[in-house]
Amino acid sequence: MREVLRQEKKYLMTLVDGQRLCDRLSGVMLEDAHNGPQGYAIRSLYFDTLNDGDYQDKMEGLELRRKIRLRIYNPAADFAMLEMKQKEGPYQKKRSLRLNREDAERLILGDCRSLLRYSDSFAAECFGLMQARCYRPKAVVEYRRRAFIAKENQIRITLDSQIVATEASWDIFSPQLLRYPVLDPFNAVLEVKYNGFLLSYIKDLVSAANRSETTQSKYCLARSAGLHYQN
Repeated sequence: MREVLRQEKKYLMTLVDGQRLCDRLSGVMLEDAHNGPQGYAIRSLYFDTLNDGDYQDKMEGLELRRKIRLRIYNPAADFAMLEMKQKEGPYQKKRSLRLNREDAERLILGDCRSLLRYSDSFAAECFGLMQARCYRPKAVVEYRRRAFIAKENQIRITLDSQIVATEASWDIFSPQLLRYPVLDPFNAVLEVKYNGFLLSYIKDLVSAANRSETTQSKYCLARSAGLHYQN
């Protein structure tokens, strides 16, 4: 199990402004090893309670809230990352555990018992929570990410674009999913993550960029967009 505790700031900006910022960040930060010319793909399946408790907690702005998801980077992958993000005041705690593909597929089908095959206490916690509160798959979100890293204060800056989603299928390993757009394709989401404080030269670059702060998560954007398309 891997655990990360840090502050997160999210911003909405145009893709053009985001790409300009990325060009500047590449001169002072390390590029993520997975970055290509257009970044790398991420696909996440979000789970929620039967009455959408986590979605409602986020929309109501509760201080203590969580998200549970399965994340992959390639539909052909033989594993998925089970992740839980918890909001605790100004900090976000993220814990993750690698599941083999078979166990991930069983979890997608609603069989939480696959988690009992792992000795990690995080797996047992997820099993108890998902079983007791009847967590079920709710939405798949996919996007392309370009990421930058500074080792000081665990600083990580990401730009997410081409954000799409579906609530019609939960098979994140499928090479083809019917998806709807979550954001205008000319917009992107910038996330600034750090532990302690943000280094001044990085803060200056981000502050100079044309962007507006947002509190919306990609999961909530996907669910809200899904409701719009249904209506």
